[in-house]
Amino acid sequence: MNLPKRKKNIFLMLTALCVLLSITLCGCYTFEINGVKSTHVNEDGDLIVTYFNGRKENAGPVKDDDKDIDGGDAYNNITINSQGGSDLSLATAKGLMSTVRIISKYASSLSQSAGVIYKLDKSAGDAYILTNYHAVANSENDISDNISIFIYGSEINNLAISAEYVGGSMYYDIAILKIENSDILKSSDAIAVKVADADNIFVGESAIAIGNPEGYGLSATCGIISVDSENINITVEDRTEVSFRVMRIDTAINHGNSGGGLYNTKGELIGIVNAKTSDTSIENIAFAIPISTACAVADSIIDHPDHDTLQRAMLGVVVTTADSRAVYDAESGRTTIVEKVSVSQISSGFIAEGILAEGDILKTISIGDREKQITRRFHLIDFMLTARLGDTVDLKIERNGEETTVSFVITEDCIVSY
Repeated sequence: MNLPKRKKNIFLMLTALCVLLSITLCGCYTFEINGVKSTHVNEDGDLIVTYFNGRKENAGPVKDDDKDIDGGDAYNNITINSQGGSDLSLATAKGLMSTVRIISKYASSLSQSAGVIYKLDKSAGDAYILTNYHAVANSENDISDNISIFIYGSEINNLAISAEYVGGSMYYDIAILKIENSDILKSSDAIAVKVADADNIFVGESAIAIGNPEGYGLSATCGIISVDSENINITVEDRTEVSFRVMRIDTAINHGNSGGGLYNTKGELIGIVNAKTSDTSIENIAFAIPISTACAVADSIIDHPDHDTLQRAMLGVVVTTADSRAVYDAESGRTTIVEKVSVSQISSGFIAEGILAEGDILKTISIGDREKQITRRFHLIDFMLTARLGDTVDLKIERNGEETTVSFVITEDCIVSY
């Protein structure tokens, strides 16, 4: 990524109550979910949206036949439609039911942020909350041991839900929290997020951010995806410089939006908000961790409960973009970027040594019955986040004009805490 000549201060969006707040009026499109007052699931299993003007809309059926925390919550099957209302308002109503307010307390301070209900077992009152790492870590990089969760519509002190830190990664800015046996969750209409198809997220798509701006409580803003993938460098609390792959959005983002969900017009999760550009001459340049990265990191943390950091399988290669072009699909009306991804460096002592070679062009990667075409550099990196100990990774490559497949078995030597 070519860094701009003028240095921009990119900062994380965590709200500290001790900060003196200032309010600046701006002309961006900010809305409070088109006047939505409340949402609930009726006796027929439909999500009912009630507006402040008294009007009610049916956002679609809720199917309640699967409440396994390992597989999410089947409330994800809510159907978003535009009958009698906008897709934006209905999608936002669904997103609100999956987004939570987070208050993290430390010895001498507290901070406010947001998160999303990633997996939910309603009958047991159990849930995994997906948020930013910096949302639950202070300036000394200490993890809060006093974390309170509030669901939408229940943001008062006596309805706080206690959560514990499961694990996280400063280098991906992702953390997982766990709620157990919450009576508030059991009796609520909260739902787990439905995750969007990462291959169907495009520049120009609506991007609804739901978070806890300035600690004022859960609310929504709307914009579009400006760039589908780029890298930014951020200096985190302990002065470590970290590079994140992000989507760029023009959605209005403020302190406290950190960890909140970014949703499309179907109410599906497309990213986790984590940063914005701070400059008096710049408006509405903000960033979100793409859902393919966020979910892969979250799943790895959940799958490794004995570790409080990300356990990542490494091949020991550096890949580069050998060629890149834009492709316009007239049928869908969408433009995508297609890259030729090749190996530029192989690290000594890693599993790829002696199997891959510099200049190899990467075509596909597969683990079991899961296969991914490598048409962007990040495809390999994100896919490897899903690799587990004992998995066989197959890479189809092109070398000297001929295609071949090479294989690796993930061993303990491949696993790195990240």
